[in-house]
Amino acid sequence: MRRVREGKAKEIYIVCSGEMMAMYAANNICKGIRKFAEAGGVRLGGLICNSRKVDNEREMIEEFANRLGTQMIHFVPRDNDVQRAEIRKMTVIDWNPGCPQADEYRELARRMDENEMFVVPKPLKIEELESLLLDFGVLEGVAA
Repeated sequence: MRRVREGKAKEIYIVCSGEMMAMYAANNICKGIRKFAEAGGVRLGGLICNSRKVDNEREMIEEFANRLGTQMIHFVPRDNDVQRAEIRKMTVIDWNPGCPQADEYRELARRMDENEMFVVPKPLKIEELESLLLDFGVLEGVAA
């Protein structure tokens, strides 16, 4: 958030997943963006879902984005090619440019480049975030 405070960041994308703590952190980042939006002109370009294979993850992050007043710019599926590239200290595109995961990153880049939706987000209250998780079944089976 230092770059946001200093007015250096203008366009922010938040990487999250359907895991509760990731969504909580994304919501907190939105609070920071909102705080500095007027003074620094920073805007949220959207959420990038880095899938953790959580139940109903795509739909949940789309709804989360909607409630924040933004968009899910891309859903990046979980793929073992990421680990295969990492073990070689390479990006997926450098390691295997023809694999489907490399195409996902190219699509993400294209969508970010062509994005024209930049907003001041409306962060959720903790109760609203918990309700969203409940609505999508993430907390099923958890004792209250």
